[in-house]
Amino acid sequence: MTRPGYLDLRGRGELAARAAGARARQSPCRVCPRHCGVDRGGGELGTCRVGAGALVAGHGAHHGEEAPLSGRHGSGAVFFAGCNLRCVFCQNYDISQMREGREVAAAELAGMMLELQAQGCHNINWVTPSHQVPQILDALVLAAERGLSLPIAYNTSAYDDVDTLRLLDGVVDIYLPDFKYIDRDNAARYSEAPDYPTIARAALREMHRQVGDLVVDPSGIAVRGLLVRHLVLPGGLAGTNEAMRFLADELSRDTYVNIMDQYRPCFRAHEHPELSRRITVAEQAEAVRAARECGLRRIEG
Repeated sequence: MTRPGYLDLRGRGELAARAAGARARQSPCRVCPRHCGVDRGGGELGTCRVGAGALVAGHGAHHGEEAPLSGRHGSGAVFFAGCNLRCVFCQNYDISQMREGREVAAAELAGMMLELQAQGCHNINWVTPSHQVPQILDALVLAAERGLSLPIAYNTSAYDDVDTLRLLDGVVDIYLPDFKYIDRDNAARYSEAPDYPTIARAALREMHRQVGDLVVDPSGIAVRGLLVRHLVLPGGLAGTNEAMRFLADELSRDTYVNIMDQYRPCFRAHEHPELSRRITVAEQAEAVRAARECGLRRIEG
């Protein structure tokens, strides 16, 4: 197995420095693109409604990810509560919007990662980490000291601050960003983030710069690289054609992209008639066709 980069950083004393740098971004908070400016280190809460401690909804071996992540033994998922987006159709709104979870200390979070490694998981999968990077890195320092050696997967909405992502260069092995919208108005209407298209493009460029295209081992398990997820929305609201063109032209035609067909109206989606239905078979087929026509070569969907 390829040696994860964070172990080399730890050996040079750099991993702890990255954790300290992330912690400094909490007061005033500039961890995510919201730049709320609250003093999270002092207990203030911003848009994500998560303070200085890690808020965790659960952890376990996850077998529902893409095949290169789940493999035979599962992806070691740690689900972080809260979110810096406000998606009206979120399928995990109890975790993201209601913040169902509990605050855990760095040592306990490190223990969760080590438990997942002991279970035989192929990687440690940080789910919705964008607003909790300082807490996660503090725990990673402890986990690495105690023997963690699995690749790290960063499973995100792509609403990430580029300066925060730079602290993860060499720490994260596999990036798993969503690419939700191309249209600014749709991003504002459905996620309260009009700047999402701009932020996500910049984040995707930085992620690809760090890890490149997805690389798998001889058994097909991901060891490094970028895997982009794109959820097809009814009526073309996700801007699939333009999203695929961006991936092909500005990242790589070998970008691994999962074009997902599992949209269903959840949470507050029924407040928006255009979101109150599932997608059709034809809409999914058109999305996959758009990816192929843009020249993308590694398509799941």
